[in-house]
Amino acid sequence: MASAKDIIEGQIPEKLKAKPELAKEINAIIHFDVSGDGGGKWTLDTTKEDGWVSEGLNGASKMTVSVSNEDFVKIREGKLNPQMAAMSGKLKFKPMDMGLAMKLAKLLS
Repeated sequence: MASAKDIIEGQIPEKLKAKPELAKEINAIIHFDVSGDGGGKWTLDTTKEDGWVSEGLNGASKMTVSVSNEDFVKIREGKLNPQMAAMSGKLKFKPMDMGLAMKLAKLLS
């Protein structure tokens, strides 16, 4: 089974390389705080040309995404609807920026 680390450090940069317009559209620093086994803390910085993902919470983020590793993987695999996860409190955004969350959803889909 994939983990948040695999998705954030591997799959997200691959998708951004394939679709650089997504980075330009998001154009923000986003922190990921993933709990549980396979979790960790990462920074996604789409304001840069490359090297978008780094370990740890670096820089001033526009939004922090908090989720468990298990739920993050389920969202990525399409087994958990992100809107339902957010409404049930499994997926949290601080501060809640619906526009940015929707752009992020394109990257994770």
